[in-house]
Amino acid sequence: MKRIAIGLSAALAGLSAISATAQELRLGDFQSTSHIVSIEGTQKWMAKVEELTDGKVTFSHFPAQQAAKSAELLGAVKNGILDAALIGPIYNGEILPLNSVVGLPGFYTSATQGTAAIQQMMAEGPLRDELLDAGVVPIFGFVLPPYQVLSKKKRLGAPTDWKGLSIRTSGATQAMIARDLGAAGISIPGPEVYTAVERGRLDGVLFPLASVPGYNLQEVVKHISTNGTFGGYSFAIVVRRELFDSLGEDIRKAMISAGEEIAVNVAQAQDASVSALTQKWAEDGIEVYNFSDAEIAALNEAIKPVHQEWLERIGARSSKASEVVAQYRALTQK
Repeated sequence: MKRIAIGLSAALAGLSAISATAQELRLGDFQSTSHIVSIEGTQKWMAKVEELTDGKVTFSHFPAQQAAKSAELLGAVKNGILDAALIGPIYNGEILPLNSVVGLPGFYTSATQGTAAIQQMMAEGPLRDELLDAGVVPIFGFVLPPYQVLSKKKRLGAPTDWKGLSIRTSGATQAMIARDLGAAGISIPGPEVYTAVERGRLDGVLFPLASVPGYNLQEVVKHISTNGTFGGYSFAIVVRRELFDSLGEDIRKAMISAGEEIAVNVAQAQDASVSALTQKWAEDGIEVYNFSDAEIAALNEAIKPVHQEWLERIGARSSKASEVVAQYRALTQK
């Protein structure tokens, strides 16, 4: 009987250990499951983590803002409502001002290039520290392809073409870009952009091309640029800091390893999709165009003040602003 009791105790101890390491994490997301960022990013990362941990970690996925609005996901993770989330740091500019550096124009020309820079900056340095201070651990980060301009009535080239137009922008930095081009930047959530363009509330949209099909904007615009660099947008998969620190080392490593793989995957998938999409749009009668060298020069000259304004605005809140811009510039020029 004594041997049986000892054996039973050992078995129960083993079950307790398994139970302690097996975790079902609640992951919030503001993208729909049909968006390329979800298909090639979030969903693949969850599946890879489950594979690498042999099922010790599984996920309950709450896409399309089911658990919290896009700007509220960071707080939901920090406060324990969620365990993890796909966040857009630009939506949390007050808490993560340094992470808004990705919104500056003229730095990267492909999602692959921009993602390599953001991954390194989230692994070590001020961007990572800012997220840690917010109560979350960044597992991996990636970017959308650089924003382009989509317009309904006319092709937009040099700044003179933009004067007086209403342009949809994302975040304060992009609003400054529109302003310096002579347009009015209007902040409208992605799901509402289609109707705003269709009804004439917007003359144009600054938008990443890989995300256009997710909102069917190709149905309501007639002109799309392909070589502009009107800033970018970053994502980060984050886990509540206390929870991450409590996980076994093998699980933490699995999350990071999966993130390194999926960051490259989602960036490459977006870049590949842009090539296919622009070809299809041209075949459908949309004017898909490159800015001329003269137009690029005029656009860059017009929006040059945005960089200094960002440094002054963010620098007033963080002494790391100049360091972050310098690091971002160096990494995107590699």
